Amino acid sequence: MMRALWTGASGMTAQQMQLDSIGNNLANVNTTGFKRENIEFKSLLYQTMRRTDLDPANQTGRPVNLQVGLGVRAAATARDFTNGNIQVTNMHMDFALAGDGFFVVSRGLDAGVGFTRDGSFKISYGPDGSMISTSDGLPVLSTDGEPIVLPPEVSPSNLLINRFGNVEYQDPELGTVDLGIQIAIVQFGNPQGLEAIGGNLFVQTAASGEPLSEADGMTNTRTEIIQGALERSNVQVAIEMVNMIVTQRAYELNARVITTSDEMLQQAANLKR
Repeated sequence: MMRALWTGASGMTAQQMQLDSIGNNLANVNTTGFKRENIEFKSLLYQTMRRTDLDPANQTGRPVNLQVGLGVRAAATARDFTNGNIQVTNMHMDFALAGDGFFVVSRGLDAGVGFTRDGSFKISYGPDGSMISTSDGLPVLSTDGEPIVLPPEVSPSNLLINRFGNVEYQDPELGTVDLGIQIAIVQFGNPQGLEAIGGNLFVQTAASGEPLSEADGMTNTRTEIIQGALERSNVQVAIEMVNMIVTQRAYELNARVITTSDEMLQQAANLKR
């Protein structure tokens, strides 16, 4: 059987995965804090039919290998963590991050914590009072690792978060009052190692390393919080459309490899006639 059949099939499979990635990027073009992804490819094994065989003394032999590649495979999903555009919403519970940091949210007692760039927060009411949470109801954590519970006199309209995450509120008589709470912002040594679990959440892995708290001075740079704004997706539709066209053409060429190989096999089979 011709190697080109399997090589073309591997190329079609790889380009299908690339198209899946592009489709996911375009589907999330309006998702708050979404980071575009791209499939990285690597060549498969090579079949070596003749190796180099040089004789330095006599300066004879074969100076190059005779090898045939066996196709391609998807190796990794690379995620682009560059900041998206900041869109002003003038909503008191919207927070954008300008920098490399992540908000920390609780996923439950058994699930641990998650990390997100989505700052479209809400006020949830529980047994301990009102607290800041995500739109899915997950509590946003402070630098102490606890949910941010607000006093009864604090409402979303008078809640203030400064650029370093300190929680304050505006009192008609006392002015700006600091609650002594700071929103946790963390960074990772290798954010590419984070695992996306859906819902705009990431979880740490061995590859990402431990979260580095900005409040504890564990990072070289600080991430600023912008209240009344959201970070938009960093997907650029024009780039994705170009990548889609390139992927489609690559898929067609790999399909052409299979049909051409089939025609050659047919010609070989007809030689007996």
